[in-house]
Amino acid sequence: MDTETCKIVRFHETGSADVLTLEECPIPEPQKDELRIKVEAIGINRADIMFREGQYLENPECPSRLGYEAAGVVTAVGPNINTFNIGDRVSTIPSFSQGQYGVYGESAIVPVHAVTSYPDSLSSTEGAAIWMQYLTAYGGLIKVGGLTANDYVMITAASSSVGLAAIQIAKLTGAKVIAVTRGNAKKQFLLDAGANDVIVTDEQNLVDKVMEISDGHGADLIFDPVGGPLLQQLADAAATGGTIIEYGALATEATPYPLFSVLSKSLTIRGYLLFEITLNPERLQEAKDYIGEGLLSGNLKPIIDRTFSLDNIAEAHRYMESNHQQGKIVVTVS
Repeated sequence: MDTETCKIVRFHETGSADVLTLEECPIPEPQKDELRIKVEAIGINRADIMFREGQYLENPECPSRLGYEAAGVVTAVGPNINTFNIGDRVSTIPSFSQGQYGVYGESAIVPVHAVTSYPDSLSSTEGAAIWMQYLTAYGGLIKVGGLTANDYVMITAASSSVGLAAIQIAKLTGAKVIAVTRGNAKKQFLLDAGANDVIVTDEQNLVDKVMEISDGHGADLIFDPVGGPLLQQLADAAATGGTIIEYGALATEATPYPLFSVLSKSLTIRGYLLFEITLNPERLQEAKDYIGEGLLSGNLKPIIDRTFSLDNIAEAHRYMESNHQQGKIVVTVS
């Protein structure tokens, strides 16, 4: 009897989106502590692109799968699993190796610790747009940053999925949100998304505007995935005793350390990755409870920018690289 197959996205060398290929591969069986998902939607993340380029925290062994986030239906469970059943609607939490457990494709094997349910009120497209963005924002703002009501929080790259999640969580906390974007085209979108103020860096001086908005106080917490020369401006815009959370490295330039500003203001600059949350069972459960409650209440709501078909996976990557998105990019799987 012929072995059943499914379409899987892989790449045989690192490089541009052109290296992504859609291949027919045997449908695998889950092993101990694993389950199999029929994928309905895939969330596209910057980490996927960096992994494809060979610029991520782990190096791919080609040919390699990729992808952290998917939503779908459980179709098989491995030995010793009694927490999920065939037919359950689930989504994946980024807490595994992309190369070993990448979820791009019609079917995916994932470790059980990285699987969770999501509210029935959400579609599978929304289900694939939960955990990377909200866990990153929750961990950075709440657990690491200690954000409290009435703090001034500055969020750069604010129109990204993580940036929008951060706006929602900051507003839920009662903080005053200053969103930062490069161009004016996204200003009204960010105001509609809940930002109290928006700074357009192509038109406004970042430091001057933050001080104007905060009556000279500065930003108590800054949440930034960019780094590079921007870090000096962020330090200059920070409040005395403020904290800068760096959770990404989008800038291609070097990142000079703003020593004088750090010393004069007693600043904390803290590197952060969501794995601080996802690989710690206690912290992860706290985060899941917080995010789940927010999703059920409607205070947290994934914002979907655009969807692509699986056949157009390379185009989805190119669109993310364009930086035109306003929210989550999702690939739907028929």
